[in-house]
Amino acid sequence: MSDDAMAGRTAAPPDSASTTVSRYARKAVFASSLGYAMDGFDLLILGFALSAISGDLGLGTAEAGSLATITLIGAVVGGIAFGILSDRVGRVRVLTYSVIFFAVFTGLTAVATDYWQIAVFRFLAGVGIGGEFGIGMTLAAEAWPAKKRARATSLVGLGWQAGVLLAALVSAPVLTAWGWRGLFLIGAFPAVVAIVFRSRLHEPEQFTRHRDSQVGKPKVPLKLLVKDARTTRTTIGVLVLTSVQNFGYFGIMIWLPTYLSTQFGYSLTKSGLWTAVTVIGMGVGILAFGELADRLGRRKAFWTFQAGAAVSVLAYSQLSAPWALMVGGAIMGAFANGMIGGYGALMAELYPTAIRSTAQNVLFNLGRAVGGFAPIVVALVAGSYGFGFAIGVLSVIYLFDMVAMIFIPERRAEQLA
Repeated sequence: MSDDAMAGRTAAPPDSASTTVSRYARKAVFASSLGYAMDGFDLLILGFALSAISGDLGLGTAEAGSLATITLIGAVVGGIAFGILSDRVGRVRVLTYSVIFFAVFTGLTAVATDYWQIAVFRFLAGVGIGGEFGIGMTLAAEAWPAKKRARATSLVGLGWQAGVLLAALVSAPVLTAWGWRGLFLIGAFPAVVAIVFRSRLHEPEQFTRHRDSQVGKPKVPLKLLVKDARTTRTTIGVLVLTSVQNFGYFGIMIWLPTYLSTQFGYSLTKSGLWTAVTVIGMGVGILAFGELADRLGRRKAFWTFQAGAAVSVLAYSQLSAPWALMVGGAIMGAFANGMIGGYGALMAELYPTAIRSTAQNVLFNLGRAVGGFAPIVVALVAGSYGFGFAIGVLSVIYLFDMVAMIFIPERRAEQLA
C-alpha cells in the first residue's frame, strides 16, 4: 500500500482562485520551514565551532576553513541527487530522508578524531543539507493557494533565519559547557523531528496526480532545464539570481562581525548584537517580499528589492555612527536577503511538476556554490582596499540581478503545471 493510501486521504490541489489556506497546507509549510531552519542551524554552528575544532584536532587555518567549503560542495551534490529523487519518489518522503541524512552525519561529526574523518562527515552532512531548500519550497508551493504562494515560500525562507538565530543563541553556552562535540550532537536531534513529521504529513495532490500519470513512462532527465531556447534563457536567468543572492549573503554575513570589529573597534558582544539586528532585518524583509510578490508580481517585487539591495549595501559601507550602522544594517539585511523566499514561488511557477524539485535544488545549490567564493573575494578586496570598500563593491552584483529578471517570465498566481 502506498504512503498516500496509508495516510487515508490526499490533500486536494489548491485552486488558483482560492485564498483559503487548508490545515494540510499549514502543516506542509511548517515542516518545510523547520527543515530549512535545520539547514541554517547546521551551517552556522560549524562557524562557531571552527576555532575549538582547530585547537582540539590541531588543524591549520586552511584545513579549518576548508570544512565550510567541503560542506557547501556536499550541498551541491545533495541538491542534485535529492532533487531528482524528490521528483520521482515524493516531496515529503525525500525531505525526511534528507533531514535524517544530514542529522546523522552532523551527529557523527562529534566523534571525529582527525581532519579526514571530520571532512568526510561534513561532506555527507552537506549532501543532506542540499536537499532542504528545493524540496521544502516545492512542497510549500504545491500545497498553498496560488494567490498566496510567495507568502508561503517566504515563510519557508524565514525558517533559515530562525535556524541562524537559534545557532547564535545556543552555540556559545553549549561550547562552554560541552565543547564542540556537544554542539554537533545537538545537531542530530532533527532526525527525530523529521520522523515525527513524516508520519503526520502526506504527499501533495499536485505530485501524486503527476506520479500516477507517469507509471510506465521514461523518467524525466535533467535536460528539461534546457529543453528549448526559452527554457534555457529562463534557467540561466534563475541561476544568475541564485548566485547573486548567495554571493551577497555570504559576502556580507561572513565578514560583517569582522568589519564592525576592525573598522570601528566593536567588541565581540557588540559586533554580535549589531549583526543580530541585521539578521532580524532579513526576517522582516523576507515577510515583506512575500506580501509584495503576491500583490504586485514576481518581477516588480524582485526589481524593487534588487534596487534596494544595491543602494542599501553601498550606503551601509559609508556609515560610521553606531546608531546608523544598526539601522542601516537592518535595512540592508531586509533588501539583500528579503528575496530568499521568493525563489521558491518563482521557480515553482517556471518549471513543471516533473522537474520542479530538481530545478529548485539544482539551481539554488549551484548558486550556493558560487556564493561560497564570496568570503574569499571579499577578503582579497579588503586586503588591498579595506573592508568598507569590499562591502560597498558587493552592491554592483545586484545590477546583474536586475538584468537577469528581464529573461524570466512573469507567472504570478498561475495554476502549477
